[in-house]
Order: sequence, then structure tokens, then C-alpha cells
Amino acid sequence: MSAGRRPLVAGNWKMHKTPGEAREFCTALAALVGSEPSVDVAVCPPYTALAAAADALAGTSIAVYAQNIHEAASGAHTGDISAPMLLDVGVQGTLVGHSERRAAGDTDDQVALRVRAGIDAGLLVVLCCGESLDTRRAGDTERWVTRQVQSALADVHAADIDRLVIAYEPIWAIGTGETATPAQAQDACATVRAVAAERVDAAALRVLYGGSVNPGNAAELMSQADVDGALVGGASLDPESFAQIVEAAA
Repeated sequence: MSAGRRPLVAGNWKMHKTPGEAREFCTALAALVGSEPSVDVAVCPPYTALAAAADALAGTSIAVYAQNIHEAASGAHTGDISAPMLLDVGVQGTLVGHSERRAAGDTDDQVALRVRAGIDAGLLVVLCCGESLDTRRAGDTERWVTRQVQSALADVHAADIDRLVIAYEPIWAIGTGETATPAQAQDACATVRAVAAERVDAAALRVLYGGSVNPGNAAELMSQADVDGALVGGASLDPESFAQIVEAAA
């Protein structure tokens, strides 16, 4: 982790927690890390819990991000949510291109449009990228990640750097208990940074690692030179566990 880049730890709740559960979680988390001065902290609740989370975290330093957005501001898009809708309930950022969304049908072209839409709306966009186990075994990780990042940043400009974060999440390590070694995380995050340098200031870009991050491995993973924080899955569902990861980032 570079001393010049402020670390970010974001918790992706996926399809967990009702509004009531989100409110209870956020109240507990704020008591643990709400005044943490050296780390940016965010939670990514499901759509139905975003307003409750934003209300519970009002006045704290913890941000609320969505898990995805649609590229259009409005229209005939049943089941989708736009950036203006998110902003209206107090959301400050969004994930885009998570592997679980890509597996459900989100295309590279859509991911690129959503990155642009989120930035233009004033959201902080956390672009996700990562390879499958078969891709890694084939020695194709660098090519795969390069393609994903280049495609997603096709319409991103240098001035967008303050609204962009990239999270490297190897698909084979998401929810499996398997974790990339610190060396593997460093290599992949360094690749992400090098590719993104074609579009933005790489020295200022925050690159996160995600994939079975927990309190036991967080510090070593985030000690790597090109790892500026973590996108946390299962371990973000418990406030004490998540707070320990934030402490490791600090």
C-alpha cells in the first residue's frame, strides 16, 4: 500500500440484510470505525437497504455504495436502478462489473457505459475485474484482466481519477475460502495499475484486492505495494469482523 494513496475498504453485502438489519449493522459499525481518520470505509447494501443504511450512517465517515447501476438515467428498464435514483437516497458510490453481475449477463460494453454514467452522475465508481480458475491455470490472467480494464475504461479520462477505483477480484477466490497469495494479489493489482495508466494517473489510482479477505489475511494482502485496500464479501456481514479489516488497512 502506498503512503500517498488513501486506503479504501468496502463491504459488498450481496443479497443479504433487510433494511432493519442494515440499520442495526450500520449503527454497530459506526461505533467501531465511524471516526477512523486514515481509511475510507464503505458498505454496499442491496437496493432495498440503501436508504436505511444511508440514514443510519448520516454524520459518520462511512459511505454507502450500490452494488450496480444501469447506464441510463431513466427509461423502460424493468428491474434496474439508475445513478440519479441512488443519489436521491444518499448513495455516494457504486460497484460496476462485479463477476456475479457479469455472469448474470452484464457485458463489457455495458460495464464501460456504466462506468461513464456513474462518474458523470458524481458517484465514485468501483470497477471490478478478475479471472476464473480455468483462465489462471491457462496462464491467461494478465491478458484477461488487461482486456477487462481496457474495455471498461474506454471512455474514461485523466480528470476522472477522483471518481474511479478498480478492484481486482479473482473469481476463483470469491466466496470459496480460497485467497490469492499476497504475491498473486500484488502481481494482478500491478497489472491493473499498468493498464489503467493508459487512461488515468496510475500513481493516484486506488486498486483494491477482493476475494475471501478476512481479518486473518487482510494486513498481509494490503501491505503489498499496489494493493490500496479491499473489497470484502462474507467478512463484511459482521460489523466486528469488518472493523478488524478496516483496522488492518489503517
